Amino acid sequence: MLCPRNCRVNRLAGEKGICGETAELRIASIDAHFGEEPPITGTNGSGTVFFSGCTLRCRFCQNYQISADHYGYITTPEEVATRLRALYLDRGIHNVNFVTPDHFLPHTVEIVNILRRGGIDLPILYNTSGYLKVNILKELEEYTDIYMPDFKYSDSQVARSLSRAPDYPDIALDAIVEMVRQKGFLNSRPEKRRAATQGVLVRHLVLPGHIDNSIDALSVLYNEFGPDLPISLMSQYWPARMTGVAELDRQLTLEEFYRVYDHALELGFNNMFVQHLEGWQKERAFAPDFHREKPFRGNEKAQ
Repeated sequence: MLCPRNCRVNRLAGEKGICGETAELRIASIDAHFGEEPPITGTNGSGTVFFSGCTLRCRFCQNYQISADHYGYITTPEEVATRLRALYLDRGIHNVNFVTPDHFLPHTVEIVNILRRGGIDLPILYNTSGYLKVNILKELEEYTDIYMPDFKYSDSQVARSLSRAPDYPDIALDAIVEMVRQKGFLNSRPEKRRAATQGVLVRHLVLPGHIDNSIDALSVLYNEFGPDLPISLMSQYWPARMTGVAELDRQLTLEEFYRVYDHALELGFNNMFVQHLEGWQKERAFAPDFHREKPFRGNEKAQ
């Protein structure tokens, strides 16, 4: 019952829930990542841990190799902490970035405790789908500095169709409210080129054929949090594999993206990171292949 799916399976006994994972910690990659927003990446990269499996299991997932196919290897919190410590000492990473850790939250707490006992006090970032229980977030408060949730859907029917989660809009909004209560808005200072150390940044990925969902999602966020909420508007969708949904088996168009972008400008968000479609389509430097030693080509260029 760690996530809103409430599978009630005994993962300690080897059973698998919707996330597709047991209680054994499985990860796909640990590295200094340079594909996040500027205040997260900084100059030296974000110490990013990609976990295998996923509680949401979106039909269009760009990281399907790890979320649906469960590519990765079994490890321990001690081994993960050792690798993160090495990344900090060797590369100077700015933070520890847990990507889609929802089903491994107890393991992440242990990793954080090991790092802190070893004198590594980096900001801890939870990079999530947004589909989290408020009571679980309350337990994470002392182990977290930055939350970077998605707000994928404002339309429950779209959430049902693409993620089998019609309750996503309400659950994710409640989760983000709790995150903001705990940490406030992201304390980035782009003009000083400093990495953020605390706060919330909300991401939204624009999906082809679902522009009304995106427009409504931005309106919901603006009405709930106001113009100063830091948001990241992403255009990086591409059909990583065929979904069987006609609108999603193609790329996003410029017209679609700019309808959403123009709406964000009209609303008046003051702190917005924008992944412009033209730049993303020109070079997919951060489209991952987790079967490679370095899943992200952009990370290789940054070294």
